[in-house]
Amino acid sequence: MSNYIEAGSIIAIAVSLSAWQEHFGVDDFAVGLLAALSANAFGAAVGAAIGGPLCDRLGRKFIYTYDLLLYMVGVLLAAFAVSYSVLLVGFVLTGIAVGAGVPASWTYIAEEAPAHARARHVGTAQLAWSLGPLVGFALAIAVGPLGLLGNRLVFLHLFVVAAITWWVRQGLPESAIWKDARDGGGSLPVSGGRGLRGLFSRRANLTALLFLFGVYAFWNTVAGQAGIFMPRVYEAAGVTSGTEQNALQVLVWGCTVLATWLGFMRFGDRVDRRRLYALGAVLGIGAWVLLVFADGSLPTLLGYAVVWGLAAGIGAQAFYSVWTSELFATPYRASAQGVLFFAARCAVGVLSYWFPTLLTRQGVPFVGTLMIALLVVSLVVGVAWAPRTQGRTLQEIEAERYGEVVDARTGSTAPAGRG
Repeated sequence: MSNYIEAGSIIAIAVSLSAWQEHFGVDDFAVGLLAALSANAFGAAVGAAIGGPLCDRLGRKFIYTYDLLLYMVGVLLAAFAVSYSVLLVGFVLTGIAVGAGVPASWTYIAEEAPAHARARHVGTAQLAWSLGPLVGFALAIAVGPLGLLGNRLVFLHLFVVAAITWWVRQGLPESAIWKDARDGGGSLPVSGGRGLRGLFSRRANLTALLFLFGVYAFWNTVAGQAGIFMPRVYEAAGVTSGTEQNALQVLVWGCTVLATWLGFMRFGDRVDRRRLYALGAVLGIGAWVLLVFADGSLPTLLGYAVVWGLAAGIGAQAFYSVWTSELFATPYRASAQGVLFFAARCAVGVLSYWFPTLLTRQGVPFVGTLMIALLVVSLVVGVAWAPRTQGRTLQEIEAERYGEVVDARTGSTAPAGRG
């Protein structure tokens, strides 16, 4: 549910930007600032930079206890915003809460998942992340006749879901793997320290950070623009009805839900991940090629929606959420996610600030070609350096990557064989 409301907040922003712009009479740069500082970009980046290290230092449950309280304040400010400045503050607070929650949720799920079904379990987060936009855009269609009031209601529904989720998650136990690592048993050596200090002290971590940045940040820069600005892209392509724009996005995310459920969750633990990743990446490139170079008719837009939705379901985010949990040791697993999410969201933020202006002045062909170039980079990096971690426990992967483990009984380090 945390993934549902986190993604849902991005979509609530996406479907309401034009209405806020008209209501407060601001220009494209002000709209770009809203997007850049929100849960889609810099707001989430700051939250991840803070939440990841805290998650490693104080526990996964610590973040779960407090982040949604901040989230609820943010969405309430957005729902009842009476000025541009209040709306901006609400977006920033929501973004910080989202950024803090993502490393905790993906880390927790991966650490609690069985080795033979890690992709399936982590895929539930991707599934919920996809359901958030699906429901969000569907709600936007339902409340569309209400105008700005309808957009405020979308934010209020997120507040209600967040409150229920916060109450339910108080009963979650702490991650068993994290508790073992804290108590000196079952995880990587104390040499180098925990959190950010330990993360940047080892070469294995640095190479993994570079690899995952190449996989996720380039893809997510595209997905970030598609998630929050796609209604404007449709408008530039000739679909001017807000209802039709949102219906296209419902189709996108419906296909993403199906691809996640029937594709990544079903086959992520059973087939060669490199090939499955390549399939998703190629589909994503194909979708944007269709959008940029085809005739821009409704059938073309429908084709884009279906192909991009399917690509996202087995795309970089799903693999990133698994690999980033597998490639780092427990003492800094969440810190790594925080650093990577921070970097990826900063990249989204930089482009988000200029995207509305670029779209207005340069049009779909220019921004679409830029999106294709970013997706090609993500494809090449992922296919070239995909790790072979399928079906292995986090401790086994850790032993191979670092060459040593901490004895759960004595706390001493010992060489580990390579598996």
